[in-house]
Amino acid sequence: MKALEGVKILDFTHVQSGPTCTQLLAWFGADCIKVERPGVGDATRGQLRDVPDADSLYFTMLNHNKRSITINTKHVTGKEVLERLVKECDVLVENFAPGALDRMGFGWERIQELNPRMIMASVKGFGPGPYEDCKVYENVAQCTGGSASTTGFLDGPPTVTGSQIGDSGTGLHLALGIVTALYQREKTGRGQKVLAAMQDGVLNLCRVKLRDQQRLDHGPLKEYSQHGRGIEFGEAVPRAGNDSGGGQPGWILKCKGWETDPNAYVYFITQAAVWGAICDIIDKPEWKEDEGYATPPARLDKIAQIFDTIEEWTKTKTKFEVMDICNPLNIPCGPILSMKELAEEPSLRDTGTVVEVDHPTRGKYLTVGCPVKLSDSPAEVTRSPLLGEHTEEILTDVLGYGGEELDRIVGSGAVGDVNKAAAE
Repeated sequence: MKALEGVKILDFTHVQSGPTCTQLLAWFGADCIKVERPGVGDATRGQLRDVPDADSLYFTMLNHNKRSITINTKHVTGKEVLERLVKECDVLVENFAPGALDRMGFGWERIQELNPRMIMASVKGFGPGPYEDCKVYENVAQCTGGSASTTGFLDGPPTVTGSQIGDSGTGLHLALGIVTALYQREKTGRGQKVLAAMQDGVLNLCRVKLRDQQRLDHGPLKEYSQHGRGIEFGEAVPRAGNDSGGGQPGWILKCKGWETDPNAYVYFITQAAVWGAICDIIDKPEWKEDEGYATPPARLDKIAQIFDTIEEWTKTKTKFEVMDICNPLNIPCGPILSMKELAEEPSLRDTGTVVEVDHPTRGKYLTVGCPVKLSDSPAEVTRSPLLGEHTEEILTDVLGYGGEELDRIVGSGAVGDVNKAAAE
């Protein structure tokens, strides 16, 4: 039995933040019913398309394990079908622009009338405040949530990260909120609203920088490399380059082959507990006893020189050789792994972190699997649905339409071309 088996999700999400949330719930066993516009569907079906006339990887990698029904929500019969879905489902998830559900006639008050046990979960750009009506995208969330101002090098502009902490990060937060609300409903019998604002989600992931902002009021941040270089701090937490952020000096260093391989690098941390071992492998045993190097405070003004010396050693080794040498000595380090290397890593295939999926129109492709592993409920990744593929199945199995009533719904044109969807 899957962990969320029996839970029905009414999925009104699109693009990335919402689909991340609902896909995670579907991986855990929830029946995720994705509602799409007839003939159009989720905008990402056609965005960044690499195979002609096939759903894009953008869509397929965010909508596994779901069923698709197409409904014209502006059609009177479409609204009838949607009301019936609200009554049958446990959770409605949406990431529309602010006010969109109200304009459709399915605001919180109406949802509660139809199904008092319904949990309505929303991703929005901002929470209540001056910007709550603004539309937000990934990089906007990174900038307004504190990530960009603290990312990059000290002498450069703010930088966004390649990790989708605004969209996917907020989707993960929302999934936790939904599961928590489902748990509380077992005690209260009532549904509730769940809100995950992208600004809030990014700030939560940047909490150590908010920590440092408060520490800055009491003096310089000594673990930041700029302190060792004698550069004064301003009023706000600065961009810290490749500093570790955890109190132990760290930096990205070149490895053998760096001249031609843009990812021949390793992240290396000079943790105090293994300083002696570091000195031995880089052939600087005298630093273990030298007053200028023996203690972390003494090393602060020499961090740049120390990493330069370590880098002379790492440049003689591949990033994997550095790992092989350092790991048995408990020296924290890690290779910079490219997406190509991650895609080809056998251990990630073995654990289901990277999965190969077969799709009827685009063929085989790689995707990420469920990042959270449950021992009693392993996640199985199934392909994303074709547009409207499960319309008739949902109408009959979930909503109980049949006979003349089913003919009426299908004949109204409110649910797209059912026969065409089934044929595809």
